[in-house]
Amino acid sequence: MTIIREIILDTETTGLEPTDGHRIVEIGALEMKNKVVTGNKFHFYLNPERDMPTEAYRIHGISGEFLKTKPLFIEIVDEFLEFIGNSRLVIHNAPFDIKFLNHELSRVSKPSLEQVRAIDTLVMARKMFPGARSSLDALCKRFKVDNSGRQMHGALKDAALLADVYVELTGGRQVTFDMASAKKNIEQNTTRASSSNFSSNNKGLIVAPTKEELKKHKEFIAKIVSPLWNNF
Repeated sequence: MTIIREIILDTETTGLEPTDGHRIVEIGALEMKNKVVTGNKFHFYLNPERDMPTEAYRIHGISGEFLKTKPLFIEIVDEFLEFIGNSRLVIHNAPFDIKFLNHELSRVSKPSLEQVRAIDTLVMARKMFPGARSSLDALCKRFKVDNSGRQMHGALKDAALLADVYVELTGGRQVTFDMASAKKNIEQNTTRASSSNFSSNNKGLIVAPTKEELKKHKEFIAKIVSPLWNNF
């Protein structure tokens, strides 16, 4: 079976525009294979080498004092790139996070991430539910994903919520359920058949008809007028 690896990713920043000097202060990413979170994760708080604006602090609650002892982006960039590899990036409002990540990558002379490799769940939600609210909180409510612990934004916490939302947006849970049910039915039918209708010898597989099948066959034969085999 083909394994599809995707990375659910989120960031927190000091503001809205990296060109205004704003930086990433937290990166959270989760590995997902075939729509199942594996438990492998990447998570770092980062020293932005600048102050924390009050407006940003009110959103994520990460203080400049707390970040002073955290690593710089250059110190974790190789580990980050190794973790994401060439996998698809699943991001809510992808252009925002990609522009910040690319700004940080350019500062340390690393290649930029291509926007096309990102799956934007915000775009997906707006297409699926036109006119409806498409924030992460709104989608959690719609899909009954428990976000009661999300008093403030947090990259790893939001990535975990987004993983559940993404599975719902793609119908993953239902597909997984159907595949599991189909597999169970096949196994049950195979077991039932091997215990009753099937036997084998050194010439191959012999399929014995059931009593019901023999009865129906006899009734069918009786209806044939002047069967060919009577001429032999």
